[in-house]
Amino acid sequence: MRATTGEIDSVVERAQFMRESLGKSQAITDSMIAILGSFDNRLSTLETAIRPTQVRTHAFRKVHENIDSILKAAESVLTQFEVSRQVENKVLEGPKNDFGGFLTAVDQLHTNVEYLTMNRSFKASDGALNHARELLAKGMTRLEEEFRVLLTQHSKPVDPARLIEALPTPGKNPDTPLTVAAAGSEEVKLLTNAPHNDKDSNPPVIPILIPPRILPQLKEMAQRLVAAGHHQQCLKIYRDVRAPTLEQSLRKLGVEKLSKEDLQKMQWETLEGKITNWIQYMRIAVKLLFAGEQKLCDEIWSQLDPYREKCFADVTDTSVHMLLSFGEAIAKSKKSPEKLFVLLDMYETLHDLQPEIENVFSGEPATGMREAAAGLIKRLAQTAKDTFGDFEDAVEKDATKTPVLDGTVHPLTSYVINYVKFLFDYQSTLSQLFGDGELAEKSHLAAATMRIMSVLQTNLDGKSKLYKDPALTQLFLMNNIHYMVKSVRRSEAKDMLGDDWVQRQRRIVQQHATGYRRAAWTKVLSYITSSGSMSSSSGVGSGDSGGISKTQIKERFKNFTLTFEDLCQRQSQWTIPDNELREAVRLQIEEVLLPAYRSFLKRYSSAIENGKIPNKYVKYTAEDLERMIGELFEGKSRTEQRRY
Repeated sequence: MRATTGEIDSVVERAQFMRESLGKSQAITDSMIAILGSFDNRLSTLETAIRPTQVRTHAFRKVHENIDSILKAAESVLTQFEVSRQVENKVLEGPKNDFGGFLTAVDQLHTNVEYLTMNRSFKASDGALNHARELLAKGMTRLEEEFRVLLTQHSKPVDPARLIEALPTPGKNPDTPLTVAAAGSEEVKLLTNAPHNDKDSNPPVIPILIPPRILPQLKEMAQRLVAAGHHQQCLKIYRDVRAPTLEQSLRKLGVEKLSKEDLQKMQWETLEGKITNWIQYMRIAVKLLFAGEQKLCDEIWSQLDPYREKCFADVTDTSVHMLLSFGEAIAKSKKSPEKLFVLLDMYETLHDLQPEIENVFSGEPATGMREAAAGLIKRLAQTAKDTFGDFEDAVEKDATKTPVLDGTVHPLTSYVINYVKFLFDYQSTLSQLFGDGELAEKSHLAAATMRIMSVLQTNLDGKSKLYKDPALTQLFLMNNIHYMVKSVRRSEAKDMLGDDWVQRQRRIVQQHATGYRRAAWTKVLSYITSSGSMSSSSGVGSGDSGGISKTQIKERFKNFTLTFEDLCQRQSQWTIPDNELREAVRLQIEEVLLPAYRSFLKRYSSAIENGKIPNKYVKYTAEDLERMIGELFEGKSRTEQRRY
């Protein structure tokens, strides 16, 4: 269907309207773009115009901020200038009434001094700083006084009973002297202490030297004094109070300050007692008193090194050297055999204490005390070794010229044997002194023991020659060698010397017993035997006189009786101290004498008895002889002897 003319015209009109509208829109857009471009230029111009105003505004704001800061700083400065005035009364009052308030005031004043020192550009700073310093010095003087008062009030010597109770118990008792009986003669005291192992069976209980409630105050005071530069004064106060207190604790315990000359004048028994005490004093001092002082210093001077270590060294210096000087004097004194065991005890004690000494006196200021203790240990070790070596020479050179009258064990033998037995109680200590190990020490000790035994026997041989009676010579040697063997068999020395040594010495004892019988009884036997033999009674007991006249028989009975009585009189004064040996010797005499006497009586008594004067020549029966032999070797005095 074809469009009408009207419809076409209408479409054209609409298209024309749309074209005109689009044109207007483009024009508007162009206009807006032009306007916006104009605004951008204007804004740039405006920003350029107002920028100086912005800069000035920012500057004004900064100035204001600076003014505020300056005002605040000025206020702070003014406050610092007021500190001295604010705390002055509290500082001058001292710490006694208000300890906490005083410390706070001192702290504020100390900070004030530091501040004013760093800000001395202010005109008024010097005056304020000087005033603050003077006030702080006065405060420190008050603090020093209170520190001294408080420390003195609570520093008391420790009660000795408390120390002894708190002392750890050692493995053995070091206070037991040995007294031995010289096998029937007078007592011989072997001047030695029983060895001990200082390994504690219970930990030490360190004494409280100052009440715990006081320690925080002392610590606070020390910190303030050190911070204020008064460390020297504080150290001096502490040393002046604690050092004498420590010395008083030792003196109350019994420690004496003795010079070398004092020790040289003492009798050995007295000196030995002091050495035994010194061993205890050292243990108490190191384990309790010095450890307590170290703990106290650590608590009061905490975080104040190096003053803490110097403080402890200053307090203990005099006491340490007072104790060590005694040991030095002993180590340097004249050597003698009886000192060996106390020297070993002293060495043992210090050697066992050395780790604790190193720990307690670990600081650099205490180096001298550590070195002094280590030096004394070395000197004691060397002196002990020298004394041990000299003992062998002393045994060999013992020149006692007075024999024991009854032939018993010589005091030298008792002394040496007990000396040797005690050496084995110190094997571990001797191992430290000589040692390259336990086996080497056993070899060294065995060789030394063997030499000592040998020189003892040589010396005894020499002493036996002092007797005029050969029988007593043999009895003396028999007694002494038997004592040596028996003592060794009952001690650790047996393992060192060995069974071969024991068996050799037992044979020597038997040889001397045989020598005694021959020397003592051969003559008396000669009157009742045909040959006078010790081992034979041949020629007797045949019932006839064998061609011997009555006169000869009477003479034999008479001589036998006189000789036998003389032997019994003399030998009842002699001594065989060992019961078993004494009975064995008596039995051997009886076994030889009684059969011969019975045989002689049986053969000849009837030939000389005429009934008129019975027993004129035959004075004793065999039973009488047995009884009289049974009374020999008891060491009876002449007044105790029976009259024959």
